[in-house]
Amino acid sequence: WYWQKEKRDPYVKFMKANYPPGFSYEDFGPLFTAEFFDPNQWADILKASGAKYVVLTSKHHEGFTLWGSKYSWNWNALDVGPKRDIVAELAISVRNRTDLHFGLYHSLFEWFNPLFLEDATNTFKTRKFPNSKSLPELYELVTKYQPEIIWSDGNGNATDSYWNSTGFLAWLYNDSPVRDTVVTNDRWGVGTICTHGGFYTCSDRYNPGHLLPHKWENCMTIDKRSWGYRRNAQLDDYLTIEELVKELVETVSCGGNLLMNIGPTHDGRIAVIFEERLRQMGAWLKVNGEAIYGTKPWRAQNDTVTPEVWYTFSPKEGQVNAVFLNWPVSGTLELGEPQAKLGETQVKLLGYKELLKWVALGEKGILIALPQLTPKQLPCQWGWTLQLTGIN
Repeated sequence: WYWQKEKRDPYVKFMKANYPPGFSYEDFGPLFTAEFFDPNQWADILKASGAKYVVLTSKHHEGFTLWGSKYSWNWNALDVGPKRDIVAELAISVRNRTDLHFGLYHSLFEWFNPLFLEDATNTFKTRKFPNSKSLPELYELVTKYQPEIIWSDGNGNATDSYWNSTGFLAWLYNDSPVRDTVVTNDRWGVGTICTHGGFYTCSDRYNPGHLLPHKWENCMTIDKRSWGYRRNAQLDDYLTIEELVKELVETVSCGGNLLMNIGPTHDGRIAVIFEERLRQMGAWLKVNGEAIYGTKPWRAQNDTVTPEVWYTFSPKEGQVNAVFLNWPVSGTLELGEPQAKLGETQVKLLGYKELLKWVALGEKGILIALPQLTPKQLPCQWGWTLQLTGIN
């Protein structure tokens, strides 16, 4: 897009300096080789991350499909490049080796597809592109791979009626093989985002910092500057694990899910830094998962007295979880929100055996004595969870 459409100088210059004259985007097809793609290894990394679902980009805005689509002749991973059905291989590995829900991202429009460009020229009064390309692909994806999440994207400035989104969704929820399990997002044409859908995404890297009335997802990238893999990325461009834990906790306390994007390489690897971040997240969730999984937002999302404290509620156990991101130097943590009751309230640090001592601070608020632990004795790093039971 930057090179061919916007013709941005650095991109044009880079292509000129590093690729043969007349090199076209299509020439990248055979260079996508995926020789190191091991779907079992991917599945194991995903499982270790503590994630509950995964969304693979089955097709982005340039139209190349990662499965052998009969609607994308000679522009798919089975015919060109890897000569492998990436979607099928990952679906099988994820389902055999993990309990993750398998989802697929699919772009409705395509930047340079002549049929789409023709429809756009006709101000979308013709519907050649959705009828012959994007809709058949969606039906094919669902029927063949039965994804439990359809993550639609790229409206191409056309309305949902041009895309016939309601027609497809009616089939998906009533007659498709995944009608009882499937979940969809909110990107089905101009005006649908943040308004219609199973869960709202609202915008890329969306984190409102307050409670939303509808289920939502914060879809963001570990590489702050890109959704894809960048060979020239610097260490500073990657979010630290501390930043990612904070993002997760803020998102969940406000009723959202976190979808963390990583860009794999042309040869099929998950770069080591991405793997490390995912495994670190999994290590944190092993200790603190009770404050994340199956929780609902509490009446307060964050604390009024101490900054960097976020709340979630576990309805089954009736527990309030307070995740604090800074271990206080004083050894005591003051929370302004919970109302504690003598003889009823109990305070536990996840990953630590004994109950903690506390005192109530008037009508509202509680002062908690944290255990004196060496760095080695801490149950985890980057953030800790207090579990409060018997709270008003």
